[in-house]
Amino acid sequence: MWITGLPASGKSTIVSALKPQLEGLGLTVEVLESDEVRRVITPTPSYSEAERDLFYRALAFTGQKLVAHGVTVVFDATASRRVYRDFARSVIPRFIEIAVECSLATCMERDRKGTYLKGQRGESLTVPGLQSPYEAPINPDLRIDSTTTPSGDAARQICDLVKAKFL
Repeated sequence: MWITGLPASGKSTIVSALKPQLEGLGLTVEVLESDEVRRVITPTPSYSEAERDLFYRALAFTGQKLVAHGVTVVFDATASRRVYRDFARSVIPRFIEIAVECSLATCMERDRKGTYLKGQRGESLTVPGLQSPYEAPINPDLRIDSTTTPSGDAARQICDLVKAKFL
């Protein structure tokens, strides 16, 4: 499943609550968190279009291999362009897309990593939602408003979806 949303929208907080709930269903779960994986694939990221294309293809490929071995994969990654998530959907047969929705202003307030601040200072020119477009899912399997839905409730909604579709 791909958990997508603007940076600082609440994706990682939801995933932290989600992983133990999925494991409670008897699933083997691996979280592919973009910042962690990026440190391996592109240790000094430029966030160029070509680099992002490579990164998200590699991320989807890794997820595909894990899924083929019975692992439930949770992608915790902005994936600002639909084509990135669509590629993952094309190579992973049982795929769920979850949109974590939150206003840009709220994301900027929540931003602990300083992503938006770097963008505002001109230190980064590719922040999704700020200088680069974020293409929200058109028809996600689930939409979660992270400003009104606590992370535990969001995780339960995702687990309910997983049970309904796959278990």
